[in-house]
Order: sequence, then C-alpha cells, then structure tokens
Amino acid sequence: MATLVSDGGSSAGRQRRTQRGLTRLLARDMRGLRRIIIPSRLEATVPDWIAAVRALVDQYGAASSTLAADYYEAERVAARVTGRFTVPLLGPPPEEQVSNSLRWATKDLWPRDPDDPETTEAQREPLDVRLEQAEKKAEAVAQKLVADQGRGTVQEAVRRDSQATAWARSAALGACYFCKALAIRGAVYKQDTANFRAHDGCHCGVVPVFKGQRFELSDHAREWERLYREFAAPHSGDQLRRFRLALAEHGHLPAL
Repeated sequence: MATLVSDGGSSAGRQRRTQRGLTRLLARDMRGLRRIIIPSRLEATVPDWIAAVRALVDQYGAASSTLAADYYEAERVAARVTGRFTVPLLGPPPEEQVSNSLRWATKDLWPRDPDDPETTEAQREPLDVRLEQAEKKAEAVAQKLVADQGRGTVQEAVRRDSQATAWARSAALGACYFCKALAIRGAVYKQDTANFRAHDGCHCGVVPVFKGQRFELSDHAREWERLYREFAAPHSGDQLRRFRLALAEHGHLPAL
C-alpha cells in the first residue's frame, strides 16, 4: 500500500523554515556590509561591496545545499526505499550571474540628471533612500540565489536517484499567488523536467516523492486548487490575475 507524502507535511514545513532562517542570517550579515559603500565614492566602493556579498552568497549557498541534502536523505529513509544514494551538492551560481544580479539591485544608486526624461522616479530619490532601496533589492536577490542552491540540490537528487519519481512544490500559507498556482499542481514535476521557478524573496521548498509513495495536496493547497478551478481556470489568458483576486477575496492573500 502506497504511503502518503504531502506539501503540508511536518518535514516539508521544517525544511522551509530552516532555509528561511538561513537567509535571515544572510540578510543580517549583508546589512553589516553596507558600511563598505561610501556615498561619495560609489564607483570605487560598490564593486568592493559586490565582491563581499558574492562571498556571502557562496558561504550561505553551501550551507543551503548541505541542509537540503540532509532533508533529502531523511525523506529517503522515511520512504523506506532500497539502495544507497549520495546526494550531489549543488555548487554556487556562476560568478557573473551573482555580479549581474547585484549590479541590477544597485543600478539606481548612480547620479542621474533629474531633468532627463529617461530618469526614473526611483533615480530622483535622495541618495539615502536609493541606498535603502538598493539594500532591499540586493537582499532579495541574494536570498533567491542561496535558496535556489538548496532547492536545486533536492531537484538534482530527484533527477539522479533511481528510487525518486517526482517532486512537488511546497508553498507556505503566506506565499504569493504565483507560488500557490504552481504548488497546486502537485507532484507533476518529474525527474528530467521542469526547473524550479522562483522570484526574489521566494521561500517555497521542494518535496521529493519516492517509489511506493503517493503525493497528496495539503488541506490549504486543496483550497487554493478549488479557488483556481472555480474562479480562474475557465478564463484562458486571465487565470493568474483572477486567481490572485480570488485568493485575496477569500482571505488567502493581502488585498492589493
């Protein structure tokens, strides 16, 4: 008889919380690096700051991969599958990817002519406001890069493990409508298909499913699925917008 595994299981929730706690520590350490940026010397100091953040991403990304591997191994034991398997740890993202992401986060710092019609409202803000906004964007970018290493480690393990059959998305109650729309699909993500789609600040997790297991949506994910079927699915091309509105109207999202 197949055993049940769910996105709402205690281990899936614990893994999400563990990874979220890790990225909170990352954000704390990133805030400590802000002193590297000297407003009067942006051109010289921002590259130093990017290099320091990149080192943090490598450090916390390695921890994220290790935690994910521990989670996968525990799930494998709980599933009582046979055969040995060593979880491959996902390496850090390419240096260029990290640098480009952080340059995007800081692009509004540079002085612009306020009378230039191409200058945005964000670029017209005082420097201290631009610094604060750049810091928030950079933290979200770094969080995703680190969390992706953990999520990617589980995905790669599912791909390589002959005893794994699929993976599902585990979204927290406070997740956005985009994440909830993907989570309600269940364990449709197979070994050799689909990368994990995540946005900056996404805290969703990956739930592996093994031979002899049957995946079942949690109660809250089933409710999201019901709302999607009733209010969004019949409206081709407008499903995500309608799903967001339905979630908000039924208390599953803050009203926008």
